Amino acid sequence: MSPAAASRLPLHAYTAGRVDVFLETERLVLRRFTMDDLEAIVELDRDPDVMRYISGGLATPREEIASDILPAWLGYYARFDSYGFWAAHAKRSGEFLGWFHFRPPPAHEPNDVELGYRLRKSAWGKGYATEGSRALIAHGFTIGRVQRVFASAMVVNTASWRVMEKAGMKFEGQLRDYELVKGAYQSLNLYSILKSDFHER
Repeated sequence: MSPAAASRLPLHAYTAGRVDVFLETERLVLRRFTMDDLEAIVELDRDPDVMRYISGGLATPREEIASDILPAWLGYYARFDSYGFWAAHAKRSGEFLGWFHFRPPPAHEPNDVELGYRLRKSAWGKGYATEGSRALIAHGFTIGRVQRVFASAMVVNTASWRVMEKAGMKFEGQLRDYELVKGAYQSLNLYSILKSDFHER
């Protein structure tokens, strides 16, 4: 399947089992990535507005995505059933919207999971990030063995940490001196939710 075709799959492609679907919401389909998704990821990371709070607006080099980032994402599927990086599509149109990740970072316990998301600018302000985040959190707490979910965003990235609040996460504190690009430091807002709080809610 070509990268262009993979980024615009119609709804019947999911129901016919042509892609490896991990999770569905009312408006989203989250599926496993493949190497055919390289160009879609390159295009996403080429948008300076998307990358503003990640790399200071700099694009991720195509070679880095092809040889390092995407293979690392694919490696999660061999090691975990419910952790990894998931391509997000609009259920109705099949449009590639971006991705979510839900996995324990290095040096964290397997039940201490980080949530993240990166969406195309055309998908901003439509509630997709909140919808996908809520679904992943609920899946982790009800089906998986997750005890805590956390996420972080730059203090100045109001839209991102508002998503964390809407997803039910609570402000935990600030992380100081995050290096956005070499020599440029920012503070991060850290949010989290515990399994016990989720079930009480």
